[in-house]
Amino acid sequence: MRVPDHPTLIHRMLQARLRRLAPSQPLVAGCLGTVWRRCGNPGCRCYHGGPKHRAHQLTFYERGRSRSVYVPQDLVPQVQAWLLEHRRLKNLLQEIHQLSVALIRTHVRHRRRQQGRP
Repeated sequence: MRVPDHPTLIHRMLQARLRRLAPSQPLVAGCLGTVWRRCGNPGCRCYHGGPKHRAHQLTFYERGRSRSVYVPQDLVPQVQAWLLEHRRLKNLLQEIHQLSVALIRTHVRHRRRQQGRP
């Protein structure tokens, strides 16, 4: 992202990103992975060495430890959308941070220009 030099333009860009900050749906921070596992049913072919069943799990950090949660098959598209929403907000917060730092850096220079000093 290109950050402008003038504080007014920085303010305008910052306000636009702050308006987009409201989440439009639930969000979750983590990683959705596919695992292959046995179902545990003695009558199933996976129990006797056949192909295993595909399952999805969400992995995330909680209190500094890695945790995993099983995600039912019909909930996978929703969880993927929630992960995308988290990524969108994370990128937006990074842009807001960059613009805020740029605003701090240009403050003194802009104030001196307003007072007629070089």
